[in-house]
Amino acid sequence: MNEVKLTSVKVITELYKKFKNKTIDDEFSLQKLVNRTLDKFVHDDEFCKDILKHENLHQSGSKF
Repeated sequence: MNEVKLTSVKVITELYKKFKNKTIDDEFSLQKLVNRTLDKFVHDDEFCKDILKHENLHQSGSKF
């Protein structure tokens, strides 16, 4: 297994609740989502561009 980096992030509470509700039956974790998203961000230029342009989130104290 690859070396892992333990980190913590702040997530928007309402989005996290919706994520948990949507993935509860699939046993899909936030850790899986983050690792897969990081991989796509690094290796998929179109995905990276889409994420960098995404502005649908509301700011509240942190830079989301």
